[in-house]
Amino acid sequence: MSFVCSLPTLYRTVLASLLLLFIAGTCAPSVPAADTLTIYSGRSERLIKPVLDAFTANTGIQIQLLSSGTTELVNRLKAEGDRTSADLFITNDAGSLELARTAGLLRPLNMREIDRAIPSQFRAPDNAWVGLSGRFWIVVYNRTMVQPDHVISLLDLADPKWKDKIAIPNSGSEYLQAGVSVIRATYGDEKTRQFLQGIKTNADNQVYQKSSQIVDAVAKGQVPLGIVNHYYIYRHLAAQPDAPIAALMPDQQEGGMGAIMNVAGVGIIKSTKRLDSSKLLVEFLVAQAGQKLFAELDKEYPLHQDVKADPALVDRKSFRAALVPLTKLAELREPTLILIEQVGLR
Repeated sequence: MSFVCSLPTLYRTVLASLLLLFIAGTCAPSVPAADTLTIYSGRSERLIKPVLDAFTANTGIQIQLLSSGTTELVNRLKAEGDRTSADLFITNDAGSLELARTAGLLRPLNMREIDRAIPSQFRAPDNAWVGLSGRFWIVVYNRTMVQPDHVISLLDLADPKWKDKIAIPNSGSEYLQAGVSVIRATYGDEKTRQFLQGIKTNADNQVYQKSSQIVDAVAKGQVPLGIVNHYYIYRHLAAQPDAPIAALMPDQQEGGMGAIMNVAGVGIIKSTKRLDSSKLLVEFLVAQAGQKLFAELDKEYPLHQDVKADPALVDRKSFRAALVPLTKLAELREPTLILIEQVGLR
């Protein structure tokens, strides 16, 4: 009978393989099988994935990312209840996080790392959600078409002199909804209605789904001004440094409301079965390493007081923020949506 290899040879091969496996097992560090965390994310994948990849590289914990609209994700979490596969919820709006918290979807956290790193005004009272990075809803302008002193407040953009000269986000934008909520809380419904009617008329067809499209339109001179989150301006300039655009921080006049601020943030799902790994991720995101990534990659304002923003940004100490608490954005949202619908923003 013919064999591919003789029995003694086969025996020696198997023995050698077993010996190599034994040596590898004794020399390699003992690492338990890493968890895989499932994250429901309302943030653009290109903004959050590099930070999550850094966490995976540091810990070996894999991330499964499900990205969608924030409202859709909150509704999905409510429908799934304790059956959800999600371990964490990340979004770009404190109001949505607060809605998830009040619906009982998020787990309160008692973590010294959070208390040390993130000031209390940027997190829920019970730490069920924690802010990770700050953004301001401001004006982008084309430097060849507008002088910065032509606009003092966001409300100025409702003036008829800006007819056909502004670009705005559409009514489904969470940035718009949060920004209008702050204006309502500051000035009341009637003044906010006038603002919405004015920008609707002045923007006409210059209504965009994405802030990056607004910045691009302003950079190309298709429209002189736009309302966007600040980091879209600086991300555009990082890629195209010669673009004739700049940021204008509005509402800094005496008696003005201050610049409208919101935060991206994270919460751990109440029913997670991977609590320890989820806490590790939160700890990474609020620590200096994670905060630096938000500052460097996304051009957002870090919330950790020891981490500096990108030097290209307007110095955070040089301007005031609106005083409306982030936790109020949830209760303000529904009447704001009704007002936006009544005005007919599309």
